[in-house]
Amino acid sequence: MIEERAVILSLEANPDIPDTPVIATLEIERKTACGLCGQTRGCGNSIWGKLFAHRSTAFKAKNNIDARVGQSVIVGINEQALLWSALLLYILPLVTMLGASILVMQFNDSNGMMMLAALIGLVAGLLWVKGFTTSNQYFVMQQPIILRLASDDRPITFAS
Repeated sequence: MIEERAVILSLEANPDIPDTPVIATLEIERKTACGLCGQTRGCGNSIWGKLFAHRSTAFKAKNNIDARVGQSVIVGINEQALLWSALLLYILPLVTMLGASILVMQFNDSNGMMMLAALIGLVAGLLWVKGFTTSNQYFVMQQPIILRLASDDRPITFAS
Protein backbone atom coordinates (compact mmCIF):
# COMPACT_ATOMS: atom_id res chain seq x y z
CA MET A 1 0.00 0.00 0.00
CA ILE A 2 1.43 3.38 -0.99
CA GLU A 3 0.54 5.99 1.63
CA GLU A 4 0.31 9.77 1.50
CA ARG A 5 -0.84 12.46 3.92
CA ALA A 6 -4.01 14.35 2.91
CA VAL A 7 -6.52 16.74 4.44
CA ILE A 8 -10.31 16.33 4.25
CA LEU A 9 -11.99 19.19 2.40
CA SER A 10 -15.61 18.04 2.57
CA LEU A 11 -17.83 15.06 3.33
CA GLU A 12 -20.90 13.78 1.51
CA ALA A 13 -23.25 10.95 2.34
CA ASN A 14 -25.64 9.09 0.08
CA PRO A 15 -29.10 9.59 1.67
CA ASP A 16 -30.69 6.99 -0.62
CA ILE A 17 -28.52 4.17 0.73
CA PRO A 18 -28.18 4.51 4.51
CA ASP A 19 -25.46 1.88 5.17
CA THR A 20 -22.93 3.16 2.63
CA PRO A 21 -19.80 4.89 3.91
CA VAL A 22 -19.46 8.64 3.71
CA ILE A 23 -17.38 9.86 0.78
CA ALA A 24 -14.66 12.37 1.64
CA THR A 25 -13.15 14.90 -0.74
CA LEU A 26 -9.43 15.12 0.02
CA GLU A 27 -6.39 17.05 -1.10
CA ILE A 28 -2.79 15.87 -0.74
CA GLU A 29 -0.71 17.98 1.65
CA ARG A 30 2.25 19.20 -0.38
CA LYS A 31 5.45 20.09 1.41
CA THR A 32 8.49 21.76 -0.15
CA ALA A 33 12.05 21.70 1.08
CA CYS A 34 12.45 25.45 1.58
CA GLY A 35 8.85 26.70 1.52
CA LEU A 36 9.53 29.19 -1.28
CA CYS A 37 7.96 27.31 -4.20
CA GLY A 38 5.32 29.43 -5.89
CA GLN A 39 6.78 32.70 -4.56
CA THR A 40 8.59 35.27 -6.68
CA ARG A 41 11.90 34.99 -4.83
CA GLY A 42 13.99 31.89 -4.29
CA CYS A 43 16.06 29.44 -6.26
CA GLY A 44 14.26 29.62 -9.60
CA ASN A 45 12.13 26.51 -9.14
CA SER A 46 9.20 28.78 -8.27
CA ILE A 47 8.60 29.30 -12.00
CA TRP A 48 8.14 25.55 -12.48
CA GLY A 49 6.01 25.43 -9.35
CA LYS A 50 3.71 28.10 -10.74
CA LEU A 51 3.42 26.31 -14.06
CA PHE A 52 2.83 22.76 -12.87
CA ALA A 53 2.43 22.15 -9.16
CA HIS A 54 -0.03 24.65 -7.77
CA ARG A 55 -3.28 23.21 -9.04
CA SER A 56 -5.95 21.68 -6.86
CA THR A 57 -5.57 17.91 -6.71
CA ALA A 58 -8.82 17.06 -4.97
CA PHE A 59 -9.97 13.44 -5.09
CA LYS A 60 -12.59 11.28 -3.38
CA ALA A 61 -12.18 8.33 -1.00
CA LYS A 62 -14.41 6.31 1.31
CA ASN A 63 -14.35 7.60 4.88
CA ASN A 64 -14.49 4.36 6.87
CA ILE A 65 -12.82 5.88 9.96
CA ASP A 66 -15.35 8.71 10.46
CA ALA A 67 -12.80 11.49 10.04
CA ARG A 68 -14.08 15.09 10.04
CA VAL A 69 -13.53 18.04 7.71
CA GLY A 70 -10.13 19.64 8.23
CA GLN A 71 -8.51 16.56 9.76
CA SER A 72 -5.25 15.27 8.36
CA VAL A 73 -5.43 11.61 7.35
CA ILE A 74 -3.24 8.96 5.72
CA VAL A 75 -4.62 7.80 2.37
CA GLY A 76 -3.45 4.63 0.65
CA ILE A 77 -3.65 3.17 -2.83
CA ASN A 78 -2.86 -0.39 -3.84
CA GLU A 79 0.63 -0.75 -5.35
CA GLN A 80 -0.54 -3.28 -7.92
CA ALA A 81 -3.26 -0.89 -9.07
CA LEU A 82 -0.66 1.83 -9.58
CA LEU A 83 1.66 -0.47 -11.52
CA TRP A 84 -1.24 -1.81 -13.61
CA SER A 85 -2.23 1.76 -14.49
CA ALA A 86 1.31 2.63 -15.59
CA LEU A 87 1.51 -0.53 -17.68
CA LEU A 88 -1.87 0.11 -19.23
CA LEU A 89 -1.28 3.77 -19.99
CA TYR A 90 2.28 3.59 -21.30
CA ILE A 91 3.03 0.10 -22.56
CA LEU A 92 -0.21 -0.89 -24.32
CA PRO A 93 -0.29 2.09 -26.74
CA LEU A 94 3.37 1.51 -27.58
CA VAL A 95 2.74 -2.18 -28.24
CA THR A 96 -0.20 -1.39 -30.54
CA MET A 97 1.90 1.24 -32.31
CA LEU A 98 4.79 -1.17 -32.90
CA GLY A 99 2.44 -4.02 -33.82
CA ALA A 100 0.65 -1.94 -36.44
CA SER A 101 3.91 -0.70 -37.97
CA ILE A 102 5.40 -4.23 -38.09
CA LEU A 103 2.20 -5.56 -39.67
CA VAL A 104 2.26 -2.91 -42.41
CA MET A 105 6.01 -3.42 -42.92
CA GLN A 106 5.32 -7.06 -43.86
CA PHE A 107 3.15 -5.97 -46.82
CA ASN A 108 4.46 -2.55 -47.81
CA ASP A 109 8.01 -1.10 -47.90
CA SER A 110 6.89 2.52 -47.79
CA ASN A 111 8.15 4.49 -44.80
CA GLY A 112 5.16 6.81 -45.04
CA MET A 113 2.72 3.91 -44.77
CA MET A 114 4.66 2.50 -41.84
CA MET A 115 4.54 5.86 -40.03
CA LEU A 116 0.82 6.17 -40.72
CA ALA A 117 0.24 2.64 -39.39
CA ALA A 118 2.26 3.47 -36.27
CA LEU A 119 0.13 6.57 -35.69
CA ILE A 120 -3.09 4.60 -36.22
CA GLY A 121 -1.84 1.87 -33.86
CA LEU A 122 -0.97 4.45 -31.19
CA VAL A 123 -4.38 6.13 -31.44
CA ALA A 124 -6.13 2.73 -31.37
CA GLY A 125 -4.19 1.77 -28.22
CA LEU A 126 -5.03 5.05 -26.52
CA LEU A 127 -8.71 4.69 -27.44
CA TRP A 128 -8.75 1.15 -26.06
CA VAL A 129 -7.18 2.38 -22.81
CA LYS A 130 -9.78 5.15 -22.58
CA GLY A 131 -12.61 2.69 -23.15
CA PHE A 132 -11.21 0.26 -20.61
CA THR A 133 -10.73 2.90 -17.92
CA THR A 134 -14.31 4.13 -18.25
CA SER A 135 -15.57 0.79 -16.96
CA ASN A 136 -16.56 0.70 -13.29
CA GLN A 137 -14.45 -2.39 -12.57
CA TYR A 138 -11.25 -0.49 -13.34
CA PHE A 139 -12.04 2.33 -10.92
CA VAL A 140 -12.96 -0.04 -8.07
CA MET A 141 -9.38 -1.28 -8.15
CA GLN A 142 -8.04 2.30 -8.25
CA GLN A 143 -10.09 3.67 -5.34
CA PRO A 144 -7.94 5.30 -2.62
CA ILE A 145 -8.73 4.38 0.99
CA ILE A 146 -8.50 6.49 4.13
CA LEU A 147 -6.35 4.29 6.36
CA ARG A 148 -6.02 6.29 9.60
CA LEU A 149 -5.79 9.73 11.12
CA ALA A 150 -2.39 11.32 10.59
CA SER A 151 -0.33 12.07 13.65
CA ASP A 152 2.80 14.17 13.26
CA ASP A 153 5.01 11.66 15.07
CA ARG A 154 4.09 8.69 12.88
CA PRO A 155 6.07 8.56 9.62
CA ILE A 156 4.48 7.85 6.27
CA THR A 157 5.61 4.42 5.07
CA PHE A 158 5.50 2.27 2.01
CA ALA A 159 4.13 -0.98 3.38
CA SER A 160 3.86 -4.20 1.43
